[in-house]
Amino acid sequence: MQRLFMTLARVMAVLGGAVLTLVIFVTCFSVAGRMLNGFLHGGVAQGLFPELADRMIAAGVGPLLGDFELVEAGVAFAIFAFLPLCQITGGHASVDIFTSSLPKAVNRGIQLVIDWVFAAVLILIAWQLYQGMLEKVRYNETTFMLQFPVWWAYAASLCAAVVAALVGVFVALARLGEILTGRVILHGNEGADA
Repeated sequence: MQRLFMTLARVMAVLGGAVLTLVIFVTCFSVAGRMLNGFLHGGVAQGLFPELADRMIAAGVGPLLGDFELVEAGVAFAIFAFLPLCQITGGHASVDIFTSSLPKAVNRGIQLVIDWVFAAVLILIAWQLYQGMLEKVRYNETTFMLQFPVWWAYAASLCAAVVAALVGVFVALARLGEILTGRVILHGNEGADA
């Protein structure tokens, strides 16, 4: 079972990474276009090659239209896409100033509570994304510049959030199983230190 959820978490992380890479390219392309547009409007370009500069400006050289809308939607999806892998590997940041001196059994109990609360929060987030998506569909809300339906971004984030919630529930159940049986279920749960 862990292999299935680990594979699912890794697939989501790869998708999140691919989307984040596209967001980086969009941002770089837009910034380069904005800089080139500024240069073409500047005194050097207008003095040395005004016809070429004007033709390039007329052709649309400049920032990518709606770049911030694409970045916003892409980053939202990427965040939710990375959550499953972070949850199943125990990669969340933690501060153990007070718990490091507690017995191992107490720390396992604390981790169990944390994982159950985290699973509940992930379910709540997925539910709220679903409700938000339904509202965006109902009102046909679109983005300002690109005019694409806002619910598309909600739907993409919802898919990733549902996977995160499923993985969160699996981790919480696995932690309970570990406490009840005394054996390790979540192998390779190294976290950020590995």
